[in-house]
Amino acid sequence: MNSEAFAGKRVGLITNQTGVDSEGRRTIDILSHPGGPRVVAIFSPEHGIGGLADGGVSDSRDSKTGLPIYSLYGATRRPTDEMLQGIDVLIFDIQDTGVRFYTYVTTMAYCMEAAARRHIPFVVFDRPNPLGGEKIEGPMLDADRTSFTGYFPMPVRYGMTMGELARMFNGENRIGADVRVFQMAEWRRNETYERTGLRWIPPSPNLRTVDAAFLYPGLEVLQAGGVSVGRGTETPFGLIGAPWIRAEDFAAELERRRIPGVRFAAADFTPADGVYKGEGCHGARISIVDRDALESMRMGLEIADALHRGYPEDFRIDKIVELLGSQSTVDRLKRGEAPRDIVAGWSADLDKFRAMRAKYLLYQ
Repeated sequence: MNSEAFAGKRVGLITNQTGVDSEGRRTIDILSHPGGPRVVAIFSPEHGIGGLADGGVSDSRDSKTGLPIYSLYGATRRPTDEMLQGIDVLIFDIQDTGVRFYTYVTTMAYCMEAAARRHIPFVVFDRPNPLGGEKIEGPMLDADRTSFTGYFPMPVRYGMTMGELARMFNGENRIGADVRVFQMAEWRRNETYERTGLRWIPPSPNLRTVDAAFLYPGLEVLQAGGVSVGRGTETPFGLIGAPWIRAEDFAAELERRRIPGVRFAAADFTPADGVYKGEGCHGARISIVDRDALESMRMGLEIADALHRGYPEDFRIDKIVELLGSQSTVDRLKRGEAPRDIVAGWSADLDKFRAMRAKYLLYQ
């Protein structure tokens, strides 16, 4: 905090409930200590400053400091010139999930673009990728599908930290921001979140555990097809189901496929939120038995294939392209190609991504 980057500066801080130090102190409060830089505005992403909101979030004020909190998931998703008035440096301090369609990625990129436009330095306080920094999974985002849930053509699991992503976006998209990354000490690419010794702070209401974060990439893409992924239950992303699924048959089919790293058991549940709110659903409970073996995107394709074959009138497979981001992958599923073959077909694109990504990595 005594860095020249902040000396006498007026700071705009992009953060939420994950922006704390190892003792649980908020970055908001640390930066606001006497004699340090002066925080003049706070910016919050989807789910708000406390990480509990679903849906749009309004501007507010921080109850402790009285500082204005500008929502970047409400009336606007980009900082406006008015919000940035009088700010000397923008700091980003949010724990990400390591998944392309998680909106914190795009919020950071939009803030970088705004900072570049106003010639404001952009600083990232880096944090671990909870899924680790080595495994890359999923199809590349189609070039014509960039959106708030897909800022940059990259795989669903990209194996990079937010600091590394900031460097890559700045370089590859020619944003022109003055980017500085405050690197983590001692983090290694093979470390997933529980190996860091840090306390897990849910980055959003339904990612309550590290296991849920590992299942999330493969399951979340399926919800648009018309299934519940456990939102509104005690175990979000530990369940999948719908009123029209035959639980015993479905779980048996998924077990038959011997999907690496996970097991399935028949389950009935009634979600209190999300898809099929208040309706009885039937499907499967998902348990991770070997996290290192789990390929969440392979798992997602296997479940999609089972749903499409078993319930073609009910499961809307075309809709999963919304987050999966690859029309060719959906087309191959519809043609009945085996998920393992579809996954193998991603390898050439992923190799190209690895080569490009290597220029921006900060950790070994």
